[in-house]
Amino acid sequence: MEVRHQEGGVRIDTKAYRLAVDGAQPLARLADAAGEASMRLSLLAALDADRGLDGTVAHGPPRVDRTAEGCEIAFAVTSTAWDTKEIRLHCSEDELAFQASVTGTGRLTGVRLLGGWYTGNPPWGGGEFHSQWSARSLFDPSPDDPKRILQPAAEPATIGVVASSQPGRGHWFFTPAPFLFAGTAAIATDPDDPAASPWTTLELRCGIQAATFSELRYAPSLGGFSLELAYEGATAVDGSFTTPPLVIRTGVTSPYEAVRQHGERLRAEGAAPRVARSSQEWWTRPIFCGWGEQNRHAKLDGGHPTAASRRDLYDRWLGTLAEQGVVPGTVVIDDRWQTTYGRNEPDEDRWPALRGWIADRHAAGQRVLLWLKAWDPEGLPAEACVTDALGRAVAADPTSPTYEAILRESLGHLLGPDGLDADGLKVDFTAQTPSGPGLRRRGDAWGVALLHRLLALVHRFAKEAKPEALIVTHTPSPLFADVTDMIRLNDLMRLDDLDPFAPAVAQMTHRARVAAAIDPGLLIDTDDWCMPSKAEWRAYLSAKPSLGVPALYYATGIDHSGEGFDDADYAAIRDSWAAWEARRVQDA
Repeated sequence: MEVRHQEGGVRIDTKAYRLAVDGAQPLARLADAAGEASMRLSLLAALDADRGLDGTVAHGPPRVDRTAEGCEIAFAVTSTAWDTKEIRLHCSEDELAFQASVTGTGRLTGVRLLGGWYTGNPPWGGGEFHSQWSARSLFDPSPDDPKRILQPAAEPATIGVVASSQPGRGHWFFTPAPFLFAGTAAIATDPDDPAASPWTTLELRCGIQAATFSELRYAPSLGGFSLELAYEGATAVDGSFTTPPLVIRTGVTSPYEAVRQHGERLRAEGAAPRVARSSQEWWTRPIFCGWGEQNRHAKLDGGHPTAASRRDLYDRWLGTLAEQGVVPGTVVIDDRWQTTYGRNEPDEDRWPALRGWIADRHAAGQRVLLWLKAWDPEGLPAEACVTDALGRAVAADPTSPTYEAILRESLGHLLGPDGLDADGLKVDFTAQTPSGPGLRRRGDAWGVALLHRLLALVHRFAKEAKPEALIVTHTPSPLFADVTDMIRLNDLMRLDDLDPFAPAVAQMTHRARVAAAIDPGLLIDTDDWCMPSKAEWRAYLSAKPSLGVPALYYATGIDHSGEGFDDADYAAIRDSWAAWEARRVQDA
């Protein structure tokens, strides 16, 4: 690394990038090793709190200190909200990290990085300022629009744990995905297009304890951009606070490689867990989940899909498959086999003698997973819940000792040998992590950290009840590697979109590549719902053996299009499962 002082500023040259820091204004220019301009960095940050907006009034000159990794460039700034504030750039040979530190007291509402309020240069005027990026195409590992893999860099993107089917909230497929964005100067639609390389990445590198925000947002604005962290007034600062490192890397070969390196670096730094995985043989057998047939039944016979979670219907669907020589190794009983989502008591009207039904499946050599709806407070007392300003329960509270006791007892009954003796859980609806001002919980965790706390309890109590239990989630983040055994790729389509159609193979292959990149040891549940047509379903059926454990959601036909299965379709299922079995044996 070469460090030079020039005109009051600093110039840094490494094998990976070139950085020129202005000596008078909060600006820096970043280029790759070839000198190609990549970013015009606004060296500003706004840590807004309940005490007011954080504006920068003055920005001091750069101070350079040598470190073991390279050097640190620091700027003392004057804040409108904090006693002291400092911006730091940590420069190593292959990457640049941006952080802001403050001292004082307050509750963080939101943090803006690489941008913020600034009045320190009158010729610029006042207001919010942003960074600039040469990127035209953006890779977001958190799927939103299933019809595409890349998006224009002029559009916003979000990675987090709060989403739904409502407009503007449709990034619920992975909650969360890895906290990383990748951009290229090319106008691209394919991440593997050689013409799109090299890529520049923005990577939030923090451990789960520091992840008390609910979302990381890429916020473009009229040719500029900044990054936002949503803290929602739930993180208290009493003394000092430093933002998670925002790491910038240039010259990255591909976005999937960037995701892989993101996981490796987090684990190397001790920010993400290293998990020694020892999966059970049965975890890798093909899965049948009844949710697709529940929807098909509702479409053909009326009613809500959840009303079709019934023992007699599951017996019928499994019988149909068995007649066709399709016998899954694992059966998932989907929504809603329980009377309340909060306590998960079996519904005796829909699922009479569920323990006996599970025992019959075991006798047939099969395993049974139960669908579990995360966060839902139905049936829980107020002291077990996150509550709003009116005292109403809005979500289960994993920091509540009351809820912890209820969850342990519930999972012990569902999975324990003296209870139902089920074999694991399919955890869904993690995107309903509580979010918003004025919410109350017992502990300090919030946002991403609160979801991890919930899944850590689920994982621990499930393993206490049955050590070989399988826990399936849709949380392909290095930070969540210790609370999941298998990553589900989640639904293909957003059915509430005006145009929900999505190409199955391209989208699900993309998701599988993200999941495999963050942790090669994690198993992948390929999912199967909702397929727009039988043709798309057949194409995806052929692709599944190369992606992960085949999951089948249909026994008689496709719900969305209404098409029924014929002999060729059942033969295609048998062929797909045989291909997976051959691959499974080869990899064993």
